[in-house]
Amino acid sequence: MKQTLLDTVLQLPNSSGVYQYFDNKGRVLYIGKAKNLKNRIRSYFRFQPEFKPNPTLSLRILTMLDQAVRIEYIVVANEEDALILENSLIKQLAPKYNILLRDDKTYPYIYIDESESFPRFELTRKVIKGKNITYYGPFPSGGKALIDAIYEIYPLIQKKSCLRGKKACLFYQIKKCYAPCEGKITIQEYKEIIQEVKQAISKRKKLTSALEKRMLELAQQERYEDAGKMRDMITTIQGLSLATTTDLAEDTNLDIFAILNGDERGVVVKLFMRSGKIISSSFNYFRHTHIYDENEAYRQALLEFYSIDSPRITQTILTAHSFEESKNISTTLSNRFKKRISITTPQRGAKAKLITLALQNAHELLRKQRSHNYIEQHIADLFDLSKIPYRIESFDNSHLMGVATVGAMIVWDEEQWDKQSYRRYELHQADEVGQMREMLTRRIADFENTPIPDLWILDGGQVNLHLAQQLLKEAKVNLDVIAIAKEKLDAKAHRAKGSAKDLLYCSSGLIELKANDKRLHWIQRQRDESHRFAITYHQNKKRREDTQISLLNKKGIGKATVKKLIDYFGSFEAINEASINDISIIIGKRLATIIKSNN
Repeated sequence: MKQTLLDTVLQLPNSSGVYQYFDNKGRVLYIGKAKNLKNRIRSYFRFQPEFKPNPTLSLRILTMLDQAVRIEYIVVANEEDALILENSLIKQLAPKYNILLRDDKTYPYIYIDESESFPRFELTRKVIKGKNITYYGPFPSGGKALIDAIYEIYPLIQKKSCLRGKKACLFYQIKKCYAPCEGKITIQEYKEIIQEVKQAISKRKKLTSALEKRMLELAQQERYEDAGKMRDMITTIQGLSLATTTDLAEDTNLDIFAILNGDERGVVVKLFMRSGKIISSSFNYFRHTHIYDENEAYRQALLEFYSIDSPRITQTILTAHSFEESKNISTTLSNRFKKRISITTPQRGAKAKLITLALQNAHELLRKQRSHNYIEQHIADLFDLSKIPYRIESFDNSHLMGVATVGAMIVWDEEQWDKQSYRRYELHQADEVGQMREMLTRRIADFENTPIPDLWILDGGQVNLHLAQQLLKEAKVNLDVIAIAKEKLDAKAHRAKGSAKDLLYCSSGLIELKANDKRLHWIQRQRDESHRFAITYHQNKKRREDTQISLLNKKGIGKATVKKLIDYFGSFEAINEASINDISIIIGKRLATIIKSNN
């Protein structure tokens, strides 16, 4: 194994690129980038008196090198390309010895297109094309509440479709719009309202005061439900930003990042200052790891946050810690957004106070986390997982004698269901193993767009465990897998009778837990949620297919003919869209005419 490494090291080019270390199971251990591959990778080793790891390296790198048996590399044009490729590969492959920050959200902004005569405020997560676009934000949370409050208090055009009409609608009657569609307000008068709204977005006290007044009016009218909505809106808007006594010059725009690694997990805190005031803040946790590297953490956080689709980016980014590659990141972001972007770590003055504020919040968030007794830690210890599973994806499939075959993926993230990330799969394989293969293959193909989780939980036992491990090995992805199955009694699981117990399988083999074990309950909960989600999708799909089969049967088309059509076209939607000639190829001209004549 050492000879294999040495052979590769001796043949390295003097080019920029990305390198990957692999273990003896073909799993990627670590991904790095280099301005010069030959110089960078050679720095990991000593060649005299024998070829061995460089003892001056950090413990995490020495541990990684002890497991490494192979190096692969990709040559790119320059160091900037290497930086971008490295970040992309880390996100896709989740190597064991790289830190992985998971904050794949694109934060919304409020924007207005003032090239229009009567513009509206809207939410967006991407760049909007136009010469006179103004953005406000970002708003990691509360952006929609802010928009709703604006349209509650100010008489703006309430809907995009309003201007297409030529007659005042209900919004005019209830005094929520001045009906520009009928010319009841001039362009200049409307602009004055727009200017008031702009001030309210940045200085929100005026907005919340108006909401409080509206809430009291609704309460006096005994419209308590509507008053409650106003109260919730006020709370959300007030919670958008952190309280601080530090205000800077009116035109100062800054993004502030602070990253700390704690005993059990780390945290990234982000503050957003616009026009001298902090308008919003955000934080996200990342898994605790002995492989934490501050330089890598800031590099990932900045490259991930400032994606090419970011609607607006400040020219100055403050970080709580100076880090090795800040100049490289600054250059990359400057090229990405075609303007000069600086990254600094202030040591004194008002900006340093903002750093202190961010760090205070980071410490407080870590303190709160230490009070938790994480079941995920116990799961990691029990199954000897490579990382604590903060984000888990669980899979199950459902069908009735091969009919309406579907699969489902549910997601558990940071101690709660992430229902926005749930996925349904329409499956076509006849056997259950083939169906699971189809579902997992499609999920692996999507790793580039949706980050890899920390753990997979599969229904179906050892067979599906081995299947998943094989697929992940082929994809060169590090991902722990657990499979759960009912114990077979007389070749049956006896689910309804409750006679069988659940068996757990992982890379180290079979694990049996007592029925009252909380770790078992946690895994069962994941399995049951995936089963519920799959069953619901199956039932809905089966109901639709039964309805469509019934309609075809009314036309005199038998089940055998329906099966031929489904086997060929794949779905009822495709049958409806097919031409008579296409259908005639399968079932003949007469039956094809019957089907299309009644569509």
